[in-house]
Amino acid sequence: MFGTARNGANTYAKVGIETGVVAANPHKLIVMLFDGAKTAVASAMQLMKNGEIEAKGKAISQAISIIDSGLRASLDKSAGGEIATSLDALYEYMSNRLLLANLNNDPAILDEVDGLLGQLREAWEAIGTTAVIETAPAAAVQDNLMPRVNSFVRA
Repeated sequence: MFGTARNGANTYAKVGIETGVVAANPHKLIVMLFDGAKTAVASAMQLMKNGEIEAKGKAISQAISIIDSGLRASLDKSAGGEIATSLDALYEYMSNRLLLANLNNDPAILDEVDGLLGQLREAWEAIGTTAVIETAPAAAVQDNLMPRVNSFVRA
């Protein structure tokens, strides 16, 4: 009659996410995209371990969608220069790796992508909201994010 506790929790979480999106500034939205992608990858890992092939595929597809339609689509290559180009290549790499993880049922690839997402999220957080939104100094972005991006792209 009233539904399960899990459905209630899911509804509560959905409302919380929707409210967070409405209230978030652009910097926070990118953090939320990283969090969403990491959650989808973690879910895919658990589903892979449980042998739930269809659900694993959906979770990996969700992670790819967040990376391609969220993180990658938010890049402004004309304004972002080298860093945007490098991030674009890295996001493409992660999406391709996730496809391979799905095809080969390879948890090591999921771990790799989760690690990359975590490091990028951490670097994005280090930039700080004020540096990105209010002043957006190229040097701050370059100093905080570019060394990490370059290390991923070269690897």
